[in-house]
Amino acid sequence: MPAEPETRIVLRDVTPEISQHMLTELEKLPGVQLGDFLLQFELDEPRESVREIARRELREIPEIVEPAVEELKRLLSEDTDMHVPLNNEAWLIRFLRPCKFYPESAYDLIKRYYGFKVKHHKHYDGLTPSKETNVFNENVLTVLPTRDQCGRRVLVLELGKKWKHNKCSLDEVFKGCVLFLEAAMLEPESQICGAVVIFDMDGLSMQQVMQFTPPFAKRIVDWLQECIPLRIKGLYIINQPYVFNMVFQLFKPFLKEKLRSRIIFMGNDRELLHKHISPKCLPDCYGGTLTIPKVTGPQWLELLLMCDQEFIAINSFGYKKK
Repeated sequence: MPAEPETRIVLRDVTPEISQHMLTELEKLPGVQLGDFLLQFELDEPRESVREIARRELREIPEIVEPAVEELKRLLSEDTDMHVPLNNEAWLIRFLRPCKFYPESAYDLIKRYYGFKVKHHKHYDGLTPSKETNVFNENVLTVLPTRDQCGRRVLVLELGKKWKHNKCSLDEVFKGCVLFLEAAMLEPESQICGAVVIFDMDGLSMQQVMQFTPPFAKRIVDWLQECIPLRIKGLYIINQPYVFNMVFQLFKPFLKEKLRSRIIFMGNDRELLHKHISPKCLPDCYGGTLTIPKVTGPQWLELLLMCDQEFIAINSFGYKKK
């Protein structure tokens, strides 16, 4: 077996180009050096190939973007119930991109996004990486080090034999996902290309099935379907045992056709998985050829902890407390 490459935290300077995507004055942005590969939050401007996707799929051209930003700013400035960073153009674009630069749709999305946070305040109040270390240390949640062939971030949840449900609750898993996807929402390329989620259910037990409830299922579906300002392009269920059907029955009543069509049950069919995510972007445990070591939950936590202030800033906006 080849030796695992050394991993270490590296810091890069936050340039004005990068800082426009952030809500805080962080001077250094952390990354993890994995051998020759640097894993980091990608806050640089999108590559030309990704800008082309934005033009083609999101109508992202100056003559549409500029008036859309101004109109969204106007709609928000007239909403006295909300406190948002009105003068941060990158923040406005974060919500305009998933709505293809229709400002009224983006305004509705912002209201749903913050409305969801109010409705589920017990999960959101003070939600920062430093308060949710357990889910990362339990290592059931990670993001693959590279994007897939379509430029999408790949989130992996291992909720079977790796998940000790008595040590890490489903609510903690949800909060960990929120933190990961809030981080992805900062990245221009993720805003444009979106994300996919692999649910690895290998070894799911009956005891674990019992952790799922209809209110939990409804919260997750509402969040994915209505409230998250990120393009969720696919939900891939792999290695699922027969008992997973019981879990899915809880989610089914709440699914609309668009999200339902993006859920694909793959079992152990690696060819089917590779039709959706290129083997070049997957580790060997999923039949892939990716040679970069898998990033562990604790390694991701190290990165996220250094950005705790950014999450505090994200939490500072929304509906004003009555």
